[in-house]
Amino acid sequence: MSAGLFGLLDDVSALARLAAASVDDIGAAAGRATAKAAGVVVDDTAVTPQYVHGIAAERELPIIKRIAIGSLRNKLLFILPAALLLSQFVPWLLTPILMIGATYLCYEGAEKVWGRIRGHDDHAVPTTAVGADAEKQMAAGAIRTDFILSAEIMVIALNEVADEKFWPRLIILAVVAVVITVAVYGVVGLIVKMDDIGLSLAGRTSKFAQRIGRGLVAFMPKLLSALSAIGTVAMLWVGGHILLVGTDDVGWHAPYGLVHHAEEFVHHAVQGVGGVLAWLVNTAASAVIGLVVGAVVVAIVHVLLRRIAHRSADTERHH
Repeated sequence: MSAGLFGLLDDVSALARLAAASVDDIGAAAGRATAKAAGVVVDDTAVTPQYVHGIAAERELPIIKRIAIGSLRNKLLFILPAALLLSQFVPWLLTPILMIGATYLCYEGAEKVWGRIRGHDDHAVPTTAVGADAEKQMAAGAIRTDFILSAEIMVIALNEVADEKFWPRLIILAVVAVVITVAVYGVVGLIVKMDDIGLSLAGRTSKFAQRIGRGLVAFMPKLLSALSAIGTVAMLWVGGHILLVGTDDVGWHAPYGLVHHAEEFVHHAVQGVGGVLAWLVNTAASAVIGLVVGAVVVAIVHVLLRRIAHRSADTERHH
């Protein structure tokens, strides 16, 4: 009896060790997958604060909470099942779909660059300016935008764990979805309340607190502007890198080979910091590719929009 009990305990212990190892493996894979999607996460974090610009301070966090819940629902109920079915039955579609999403990221990044050059940088319309139903409409618009970025995040993560079995893949992607959503909207919530924290500190009797508070209030517009710029660069970099790797995967090896040879040359030519410089070469090349591809798509879209507008005007004149 005791021998059987000890044997059972030994089996349970082995299963526990196996489960712990599996959890460690899943955690490590989720970390790698999240890191791969970091560029899109930066853009998601940079874009969202614009949606609560100009609204009452007490409504900022409830709106961000609503957008965060919508984002998590997008990831878990729609994007995750679709991504798993895709990877299970038609995995060869992953690279083309990833490249289509990357092209969209390049387009968005190039559109922002073009807007800055023209001096027409787009911002969300303040909720207070568009009526009582604006909060719901604005949150819905933010969730729609988030859907595109979330889909890109999840497909990038899926591509990183495509070799895993079905159930570990499911768990990893669910972990990625929750971690990224909490991280993005936690940071967004902190960013949008930072000016209120600064105003509160500026109103205290302590000179040190007042100095910190005034510094926060003055710093926030600069931070939001920097986040917007970082988000734009991240879109171009991530989009361009996905296209660079994707073209190599589908059989066009020249672009990736050229960048890879440049990386290798820099890595071996400079001692000590060669690895960092090689990464910078790849990043810069990816961003340039993203900007070029994005600029082409922006030009095509603008030409098509002009033609549609002209046809609509001609139709109205004829009527």
